[in-house]
Amino acid sequence: MDKCPECGSGNLVEDFDKGEIVCGQCGLVLKEKVMDEGPEWRAFTREEKDERSRVGTPISYSVHDKGLSTVIDRVNRDAFGRELPAATRLQMLRLRKWQIRARVHSSADRNLAQAMAELDRLSDKTHIPSSVKEKAALVYRKSLDRGLVRGRSISAIAAAALYAACRFTGTPRTLKEVADASLARKKDVARCYRLLLRELDMHMPISEPVNYVSKIGSKVGITEKTQRRAMEILQKADTLKIDAGKDPMGLAAAALYIACVLEGEKKTQKEIADAAGVTEVTVRNRYKGLKESLELDV
Repeated sequence: MDKCPECGSGNLVEDFDKGEIVCGQCGLVLKEKVMDEGPEWRAFTREEKDERSRVGTPISYSVHDKGLSTVIDRVNRDAFGRELPAATRLQMLRLRKWQIRARVHSSADRNLAQAMAELDRLSDKTHIPSSVKEKAALVYRKSLDRGLVRGRSISAIAAAALYAACRFTGTPRTLKEVADASLARKKDVARCYRLLLRELDMHMPISEPVNYVSKIGSKVGITEKTQRRAMEILQKADTLKIDAGKDPMGLAAAALYIACVLEGEKKTQKEIADAAGVTEVTVRNRYKGLKESLELDV
């Protein structure tokens, strides 16, 4: 029921205290004795609500069993903190052993357990946020369902899935950074990344050079004012379509160098190039192209 049968108004108010649905226009009681589907307890602060909530952790794709299976703790104490008898400890040991076997009972589960551990390691090493890690875990699960992992390195597929998630979400991480943190070679990670794009029909957005400005600037120690100036230069270049077909990292480095010169910050091309992971020649060429196209007085 979405309208009042008396006046036709759609302003329906739910009164949870009385268990009624009332029309806010004419006051007609449309339904009574409505079941309250909320919790039976009350909380007046956020901390009190978190303490009284009895739900478990949310489903996570970055855990091989999605966090749904039961975990038997290794602490041999009861709810009151007392030591368990010897017979009960042996029983808990057997139950714990079979619980671990039940969680990882197939080759796909073992593959997922190893891959999710590798994704956790890569995410910690490259400082990837949890939302991007969840996206990478979803990409890996899809590749496992398609049979793309068979015969290939788990480390390479996991690194490729993480790089694909970074590209898809706009997180500024290069293939070299992900490959350096991985146990696989850069060549293998790139090959697996192309395989994922082809087989999973993934369409990646084009990397924006603006996303890399803050990353390079924080490494070199460039001020926020200069970084904003570099972003303005890149936005003008994007408007004139100068950045088409150019490496976004090289463009961001060149725009930062130009902004440093305009703002009077003493940063060399070598410092910015090393922070961006490109060569000085690339920075110099992109610097000349931006300077001529935008007619900058540098």
